[in-house]
Amino acid sequence: MNATQLSQLAQSFDLETWSANGLAEIEASLNQWIPPNAPANLTESMKYAVLGGGKRLRALLVLGAFEAGIAHQDQSELAWRREAALRFACAVELIHAYSLVHDDMPCMDNDVLRRGKPTVHVQFGEAVALLTGDTLQALAFEVLTPEHSLIPAQLQAKLCGLLARAAGHNGMAGGQAIDLKSVGKHLNEVELSHMHKLKTGALLEVSVSAGALCSGVTDTALASLKIFGSSLGLAFQVVDDILDVTAESAVLGKTAGKDADTDKPTYVSLMGLDAAKHKADVLLVQANQALFDSDLSHTNALVAIALKVVNRSF
Repeated sequence: MNATQLSQLAQSFDLETWSANGLAEIEASLNQWIPPNAPANLTESMKYAVLGGGKRLRALLVLGAFEAGIAHQDQSELAWRREAALRFACAVELIHAYSLVHDDMPCMDNDVLRRGKPTVHVQFGEAVALLTGDTLQALAFEVLTPEHSLIPAQLQAKLCGLLARAAGHNGMAGGQAIDLKSVGKHLNEVELSHMHKLKTGALLEVSVSAGALCSGVTDTALASLKIFGSSLGLAFQVVDDILDVTAESAVLGKTAGKDADTDKPTYVSLMGLDAAKHKADVLLVQANQALFDSDLSHTNALVAIALKVVNRSF
C-alpha cells in the first residue's frame, strides 16, 4: 500500500467519532489538572484560556501517534503508557494555550478575539493574562511529572525535555521572535519555512514524536513519524496563511486578515494563493509517505487528521 492508497483508506475512518471520544477525555483531564484553588482567581483565567474551545489538534496527534504504535507493544504496559500519552496530550495543550495568551497581548500581536471569544487580556487585564500564561507553562511540566504514577521516571524526564525544547528558543518561542522581527520584511521560502517550523511546526512535530515515544515504537518508526509531524506542521501553517486571506473572523474564531494588516510575511504573500494551496497538497503527500514508510499498521487516525488539516475551511 502506497501513500496515496493510505490516504484513500483513511477517508473511510470515522474521524469525527474518534476525535469526539479523544476530546472528551482530554477536556476532562485538563479540567481535573487545572488547580481549583489558585490564588487571586487565577483558576478562573486559566480555565478561560484552556477549556471550552480550540481544535485540540496537538493533543489528538499525541493520541493518534500513540495508537499507531501501541498495537505493536507489550499490552501489559498499556495502562502506564496510555497515561503518559494522555498527560503529554494535556501538557502540550497547556503550552499551546499559554503561547496564545501571550501572543494575543498588546506587546505582541495585540489581538482581541481568540476561539470566538475575547482574548484573556481583554477579559481579565494584561497583568493577569501575563501571569495566566506563566502559570499554564509551569503547569504543563507538573502534569508530566506526577508524584504517584507507574510511568517510569526516565520517560517522564524524556517527555519534559522534548516539550521544553519544542517550546523554547529552538522551537515555538524562537519562531515567534523571528516572526516579530520579520514584520514588514521580505523572507524567501527557506527563511519563511524555517520560521514556521519553529513557531508552529515544533509543537505539532513533538506531539507526534511524544505519542509515538509513549507507545514504545522503534527508532526507525519514530524517525518516520517525526517526518510526518514536520510535514504536517508546515502544511498547517500554509493553510493558516490561506485561511487568513479567504475566511472570515466569525468562521476562524480569530481576527481574519491580520497578517496582511500587520504586513507579516506569509506563504500567500510570497507565492500567491494558488501556489500556496499546491504547497499544502505537496506537504500532505510527504506526510502520508512518511506514515507509509513507518511500517506501522494503525495510522488511520493520523492520516485522517492530516487530510482534515489540509482540507479544513476553518
